[in-house]
Amino acid sequence: MHISFTPDAPAMPEISFDDFLAVDIRIGTILEAAPLEGARKPSIKMVIDFGEAIGHKKSSAQITEHYQSEDLIGRQVMGVVNFPRRQIGKFMSDVLTLGFADDAGAIRLIGADAPIPNGTRMS
Repeated sequence: MHISFTPDAPAMPEISFDDFLAVDIRIGTILEAAPLEGARKPSIKMVIDFGEAIGHKKSSAQITEHYQSEDLIGRQVMGVVNFPRRQIGKFMSDVLTLGFADDAGAIRLIGADAPIPNGTRMS
């Protein structure tokens, strides 16, 4: 199945509330960020603190159009913490960091408008 990330994309098929609850979306703070060397598309690799229960997880994201690695340290982001690990080049990603595509297709990260304790689950 192809998923379109444009504003005019049709809605996805309806799911049950239990399906939604199965997706574990948490907030965490970026502790480390650096360019992902050897990636086919420019990407940033990150270490994100998702609190005591989840711990520190690695993620990579194609976010270089709007973000510099050094500016991401300390920023809170949302991520899916219960997807299987995924190999991205030589990097193993533990978490799907969440964002939205802007008009040009560049990703803007999702976070909170005020500090939230790391590891808090989206509700």
